[in-house]
Amino acid sequence: MFQFPSVELKEVRGLVLLRTSLPVVGINSKEMPETKSFTLLHELVHLMLALAKEEAPASEERRSDAEWGDVERFAEIAASHALVPEEMLREILPPNAQRMDWSLEDVRRLARRTRISALAMATRLRESGFMGWPRYRQWREEWDAYVAGLPPRRGGFASPVDKAVGRAGRPFVTLVLDALSANRITSTDASRYLDLKFEHFEKLTSHLRESRGEVPFDE
Repeated sequence: MFQFPSVELKEVRGLVLLRTSLPVVGINSKEMPETKSFTLLHELVHLMLALAKEEAPASEERRSDAEWGDVERFAEIAASHALVPEEMLREILPPNAQRMDWSLEDVRRLARRTRISALAMATRLRESGFMGWPRYRQWREEWDAYVAGLPPRRGGFASPVDKAVGRAGRPFVTLVLDALSANRITSTDASRYLDLKFEHFEKLTSHLRESRGEVPFDE
């Protein structure tokens, strides 16, 4: 897996290079950390389909737009199930999940509890019957409008903190910070392990705390 810069997210979020015998998955480095796992698994599903001869390189594909839409939807479903299995989903859902209208904030709150994107969580809720297709389509429109209204990120690139978390993953970042806090490693070691200047560590710590500071749904 590799990350590629200098490409707008609206153009491509991820891709698969079907190079025999070492195919690779690429992720846009502008993706936020919480969305990279979904994009990675989505592209991995495409790779698995290609290896099973169910999908061909883009230049050789003969599917219609509608047929390709079905393939994309399958990849979304498979990725969302891999990230949040059915048992896990039901454990974190509020008691009134079947009756909820699922606002943007409802889905975002639930997504942050599982550290995936809101769009991936909405897809997951749809597939398990907690969000009907009409509401899902409406939710997607609201989500797209919300994302379009967000201020552009400075310079258009992920911040050093985002990049560090995206490269190393939250578990390893947390492990390094815990070791640093316990004086088991030096600040120089921590910077080397995370490929992050020490001046960004305060923001990194705040970033992880915010991601863990979600309150549960009110019962």
